[in-house]
Amino acid sequence: MNNAEPSKRANLRDVAKAAGVSVATVSRVMNTPKQVAETTRERVQQVIEDLRFRPSAAARAINSGRTRIVGALTPTMDNAIFARFLDGLEGKLAAADLSLVVSATDDDPIVELRKAKELLNIGAEGLVVSGVTHSPEFLSLIERERLPIVAISYAQPGFTFPTVGYDNAEAVTMALSHLFDLGHRDIAIIHGLTLNNDRTRARLEAIAETALPVRLSYFEEPIDVEGGCRAVQRVRQSHPECTGYLCFSDVLAMGALFEAQRQGLSIPREVSIMGMEGLPLTEHLSPSLTTIDLSVYEMGVGTAEALARWVNEGVRPADHRLPARLIKRGSTDRARVQP
Repeated sequence: MNNAEPSKRANLRDVAKAAGVSVATVSRVMNTPKQVAETTRERVQQVIEDLRFRPSAAARAINSGRTRIVGALTPTMDNAIFARFLDGLEGKLAAADLSLVVSATDDDPIVELRKAKELLNIGAEGLVVSGVTHSPEFLSLIERERLPIVAISYAQPGFTFPTVGYDNAEAVTMALSHLFDLGHRDIAIIHGLTLNNDRTRARLEAIAETALPVRLSYFEEPIDVEGGCRAVQRVRQSHPECTGYLCFSDVLAMGALFEAQRQGLSIPREVSIMGMEGLPLTEHLSPSLTTIDLSVYEMGVGTAEALARWVNEGVRPADHRLPARLIKRGSTDRARVQP
């Protein structure tokens, strides 16, 4: 007996011929099975299984006029916060029978526009973007295409697109207040790049307007562990008096924690370090990291629910503001020297 795998992938006509039905009947079995008699439906489904038939996405798009693809434009995929967001996003989209295609923009408006056009060219039925600041060309493209689109990581009711995110000003003010309440008056602000990043700028603007009697020093680095390490090196060289390190990202905070310990600093006895995001792994650092939980996974789920309903049912979603919550852990404590 020849058990070799068939060399040709079965198509719709092969299924119809083997089942003794029309191509239209096979299509109805796959798309509207209740419209087909039970005996016929069972026979066709058995042939589909025997031939290992799987309809191609291109064929389904031609037949239905839909690709069921949603695109996500993220600044990077090399960051735990986006991985956690995408986990929540993809899982919920899959439950709505939508497929996710992700493209990184590096927070570059030119790249964002190009990647958006590429996603539209493959038939994306909706988009997810980061923040609320986009180029006029990008906004014009979305308006022209009338594409469902949701902006994340920024709560701004009434914006051009529906937003699913948190209040960046509220979150960073909560973090700064925590360090102030512990007696820290000289605080290093360790943040990511501000160019084309409205989330970071909103946080910086909020703390610049604080009425708290604190002395702030600012250190900009790329959002990665190495950036957090470099920031602490710079803090120790130029502002060793800082006893509180407020990092705008848990990833930066991890680097800051590692470098502070490498330099022999006791955390939190000599220096308090806190992050923002609420990534689960920060609970397992030593000491565990104090952070602001930004409900990142829930943002992914909420974004998927909002976009799926818009794409599938034509219902534009309302803005959704997520809570920010302080999680007190071992990396922050009272300042050693009270002013």
